[in-house]
Amino acid sequence: MPLPVFALMLVVFGLTTGEFVPAGILPDVAEGLGVPLSSAGLLTSAYAAGMIVGGPVVTVLTARLPRKPLVAGLVAVSVLGNVASALAPGYVVLLATRFAAGLVVATFFAVAIAISVSMAPEGKQGATVAQVALGMNLGIILGTPIGTFAGHHLGWRATFAVVAAVTVAALALVLRFVPARPAAATDPVLAELRVFAGRDVRLAILLTAVGNLGVVTVFTYLTPLLTDVGGFSADAIPVLLLVYGAGAVLGNFLGGRLADRAPLSSLVWLLAALAVVLVAFRLLGGTPAPAAILTFALGALAFALIPGMQTRVLSTAAAAPTLAVAVNASGFQLAAAFAGWLGGALLTGPGPRALPVAGAVLTLAGLGLAVSIARAERRIRA
Repeated sequence: MPLPVFALMLVVFGLTTGEFVPAGILPDVAEGLGVPLSSAGLLTSAYAAGMIVGGPVVTVLTARLPRKPLVAGLVAVSVLGNVASALAPGYVVLLATRFAAGLVVATFFAVAIAISVSMAPEGKQGATVAQVALGMNLGIILGTPIGTFAGHHLGWRATFAVVAAVTVAALALVLRFVPARPAAATDPVLAELRVFAGRDVRLAILLTAVGNLGVVTVFTYLTPLLTDVGGFSADAIPVLLLVYGAGAVLGNFLGGRLADRAPLSSLVWLLAALAVVLVAFRLLGGTPAPAAILTFALGALAFALIPGMQTRVLSTAAAAPTLAVAVNASGFQLAAAFAGWLGGALLTGPGPRALPVAGAVLTLAGLGLAVSIARAERRIRA
């Protein structure tokens, strides 16, 4: 992996850890600040809300800034947000700092992908996107457990301090190795926004949201699914999350290669395979061994989709790729928020066995959209 891409990947690792690590220290935060556990859970929602709002707004406001200073500024905001979280005197301030830290994430991810793709050899853009996205995998399977361990043994404030320290180290590498790049846009803001008038751009963003909705619904409530349906004990869940993460790393690199060879058709096959795995989870997930295998497959397919979907957005939004990728990230967060509500409703209603069925149905909706897009492109070429 080239050093500039590694530096950007390490920042993504820090940002992803900052997004997911509060889930591991919620009881510590609730006890430390004297708030209910449900209120502490809103910390993750605040970070996601920052991403949803910041994606389009921050990207538009910073579109005319040179890329390297912009990346440094975005990372600095994240560092300050995490430091402020570590020092927050109360719950309301902590909630505000998590929102602030999330504001820059979608824009950074978009700029990082644009810079990486601009440096990639011809025909390797998808693989390069996968290398940057590897930071997301590592943030989930390594960063979150490490941050949780630090929170349990050193206090929850230490968790945010560790995230800030990792991000500072990544910033040093960015300043050292990432080359200077000109601003992404020189046209007026309205001209930038016109990229969303293109039907292909809108469909690419919609495909990201709909195509991921099913698997995110299942992943959000993977623990009750594995314990109540798979028959695992609570002690086995961290190991199974590592199994999911190992599949995610493999799937990420596989998806990058497929995105370079056949970006749209590979998405069709990956979505079809994901729907099959979700159905298999409902049929075979009642015993531990098949459930563990399907958990690995679920992680692999979920993250194999990401490089192709990001590459699709980049290819359809050549006039404003950074803004489109940022809005795409915000759209994914909106889908994740809806998935959390839907999964919760299923748990309180028909129960956890309904999760993989609902996930399969939603994934088939994404598959239908991908097939429709592919057919339209074939007609245009013909």
